[in-house]
Amino acid sequence: MAWEEAAVAATESRVGSVLAAALLLPGVAIPAHAESAPEQGSVEVQALDYRDWQPGLQRIRVQAPSAHVLAPIGSRWSVEGSLVSDSVSGASPRHHTAVSGASRMSERRNAADAAVRHYGEREDWSLGAAYSNEHDYRSRTVSGTYSWSTEDNNRTWNIGLGHSGDTIGSSDDPSLHAHRLTWQATAGVTQVASAADLVQWSLGLNVGRGTFSDPYKFPDIRPDHRNQATSLLRWNHDLGALDAVVRLGWRFYGDSFGVRANTLDAAWVQSFGDRLQLTPSLRYTTQRAARFYVDPVYSASLGEPFPPGYDGQHPVSEDQRLSAFGALSAGLRVDVKLDARWRLDASVERYEQRGSWRLGGDGSPGLAPFSARWFQLGVACSF
Repeated sequence: MAWEEAAVAATESRVGSVLAAALLLPGVAIPAHAESAPEQGSVEVQALDYRDWQPGLQRIRVQAPSAHVLAPIGSRWSVEGSLVSDSVSGASPRHHTAVSGASRMSERRNAADAAVRHYGEREDWSLGAAYSNEHDYRSRTVSGTYSWSTEDNNRTWNIGLGHSGDTIGSSDDPSLHAHRLTWQATAGVTQVASAADLVQWSLGLNVGRGTFSDPYKFPDIRPDHRNQATSLLRWNHDLGALDAVVRLGWRFYGDSFGVRANTLDAAWVQSFGDRLQLTPSLRYTTQRAARFYVDPVYSASLGEPFPPGYDGQHPVSEDQRLSAFGALSAGLRVDVKLDARWRLDASVERYEQRGSWRLGGDGSPGLAPFSARWFQLGVACSF
């Protein structure tokens, strides 16, 4: 659901808006092009406020302050790191619309990441690590990236590799101590197509083994492996006469659960002199359901939405995030440069999800409309 994307965005805010896309997959973030070492360091502080709801139910609120530091070391090296603390509260997420979400929840997630980067003449590489911890989930990730450019700097290639180890618990089942291991690989190319056009294409692959079932959703039995693939195409076009840039993107996602999703996004980056920049954006996603997603049949006697033929052995899930749906979001970002050292940014985004908005087939029935909005404020200082 959108609140999870918003929480991730608290750590990704320095490179884009919420739902920041993602050259790829968690743990491996590769740069758009090989870069030179930064001449200045920077400190950025961000604050995210997220809410979602369905008709008659105020669900989740997330508040996530975060900080990011970048420091150059000499002319060839830099180090950077981020900290984020997510406070999640509200009604327990419903695994299907008709299931009550009256119970209350309050959780906190603390996460950190750090990376060291080396810059060559036409290449750079980095090594990084990330850690995330909450009372029922812990994740550790290590990653590396490498980028190299052609002699004219018009084309840059990127590759990345990462490995994550997750430990899954449950407040409902103190004995649960499950594990999941995931390898992540990425590759991409950025091409200067003309003086006004930049094109980027990237591929990503996740190979995961272990526990993927959700301990808070019942019935929820998922395969013990999940392979995920993404393809992302971006095009930036500079409208010099208007002092603006058009950004267009298409992202395909598919996994071994049977989920297939396509996302189209567009943004207009309008500059007003050297100090002010406005970026309105639109995004549309259409998703096919996982092959084992089922629409529940409710039993007054059992009190749980057991699907027909449920035997507790074969994969089955009623999680809305695995359903078939369409979603629209619209956002606006404002960037203000105060002086040579200080800058401010603020963004707002609204998300709406409906089963009937899916393209390419019918959406999953019986799902109530899902809505979300988030604000983000930030301040940065160079040194």
